[in-house]
Amino acid sequence: MPQVTTATGQGVGFEEQGGGERMPLVLLHGVGSDKSVWHPQLDHFSAERRTIAFDYPGYGDSDPAADGTTRDDYAAAILGAMDSLDIAQAHICGLSLGGVVALAMANAAPDRCASLTLADSFAAHPDGQAIYDRSIAASEAGPMRILAESRVDVLIAQPADPAVRSEVIETMARINPAAYRIGAEAVWLAAQEERAHDIRCPTLVLCGTLDRITPPALSQALAAIIPGARYEDIEGAGHLSNLEAPQSFNTLLGAFIRGVDSRS
Repeated sequence: MPQVTTATGQGVGFEEQGGGERMPLVLLHGVGSDKSVWHPQLDHFSAERRTIAFDYPGYGDSDPAADGTTRDDYAAAILGAMDSLDIAQAHICGLSLGGVVALAMANAAPDRCASLTLADSFAAHPDGQAIYDRSIAASEAGPMRILAESRVDVLIAQPADPAVRSEVIETMARINPAAYRIGAEAVWLAAQEERAHDIRCPTLVLCGTLDRITPPALSQALAAIIPGARYEDIEGAGHLSNLEAPQSFNTLLGAFIRGVDSRS
């Protein structure tokens, strides 16, 4: 997979498909995955626009993350990678940690975000400290594959598609444990209510109705904070709604960003 080098010399992994004149779509993954989780969206949206999935520092094909890397550093890395790929503005779609990073991007560079789609995410998680503590302990106790196998059936709705289940395990098993711990802090200890309140671009909030990690109530609360945001359920999906219910996810995301395009 290719890597783009930012102006600061940081290598950021990415996968890109599609082209054309429509506003590009940028995809941001969760703490337990990498850019590969977005294949259903890359394949779908590349038919109509340039579509790019990125890895955060320490994940996938990106350079390792330095100690002390934060969610704002993730946002800066993605913005720097967009610069290097000549993407001045894009629709930003993030899932879980990706939604947290999308909020950080909109705070740092609101003019770069044509719209936000925040899936299975939140401004602040009421159980974030406890989830973070469990994540750190599990990542330090043994191989990431063991963590993946213990978490997969909570992450995705049951009964799960065996192929999706296997993909989730294999993707999480590849993550560097140190990078996972940085990502866990970035997501579970986030407190971005003020940033969410300050969002001024069109925003869609999505959540799987069976999400047990970030239940719909958290996404509904996030949508209530963001001025003008719209909330939509993804019926029957768990925490990885883009992977579990790609047709529903793509339909909602596609209608939203095309609507934003038509108004610009």
